[in-house]
Amino acid sequence: MIVLCGFPLSNYYNKVKMVLLEKGVPFTEERVGTGQTDEATLRSTPLGKIPFIRTEHGSLCESQAIADYLEAAYPNPPLMPADPWAAAKLRELITFIDLHLELVARELYAKAFFGGEISPGNAQRVHKQLTKNIAGFKRLARFGPYVGGDAFTLADCAAWVSLPVVAMATRSVYGEDLLAGAGIDWKAYAKTIAERPSAQRVTADRKADQERTAAKP
Repeated sequence: MIVLCGFPLSNYYNKVKMVLLEKGVPFTEERVGTGQTDEATLRSTPLGKIPFIRTEHGSLCESQAIADYLEAAYPNPPLMPADPWAAAKLRELITFIDLHLELVARELYAKAFFGGEISPGNAQRVHKQLTKNIAGFKRLARFGPYVGGDAFTLADCAAWVSLPVVAMATRSVYGEDLLAGAGIDWKAYAKTIAERPSAQRVTADRKADQERTAAKP
């Protein structure tokens, strides 16, 4: 059985978890913090990042590599189209979400969510880059009603967990939701995805984990 390693606050952990749930793949969960340095963990995830999975074949890290593996190993129900071009266009969209939106916005998280700071210069640089990248994402996204068109795909597993985080971080740091400001109605999209059982499970588990963490002395 697959073991999903990480923790429910991580959007990338939840991205993989959503794929597992959508496909009905049996799995268990193991709580592993990020930045681990013990050799046993590094053999599974060489940079100490989460999520990663343990399988009968060995370990695998990086959320999109895991998602692509799950799509190939458990093809039903499909979360990517069979047509190579259509599948490539969705992977292009996932790259924009993961690398050009979430990874750039991640520089804001310390200030937005954890009481840290970001220098004015870095905040300005991130704002400029995000504004450019969000405009690019908008040109690719379809929201018809799913992020890539009329079918739920792996791109939605990426978008649903990351778009709200990007929006909240920019609103916290800049006083403006840069996604909404660019005309992206991510709230309506998120509401649509939230009706899926997989999303409801991810949300419930994340909230439960936050409550357990808050209750600890």
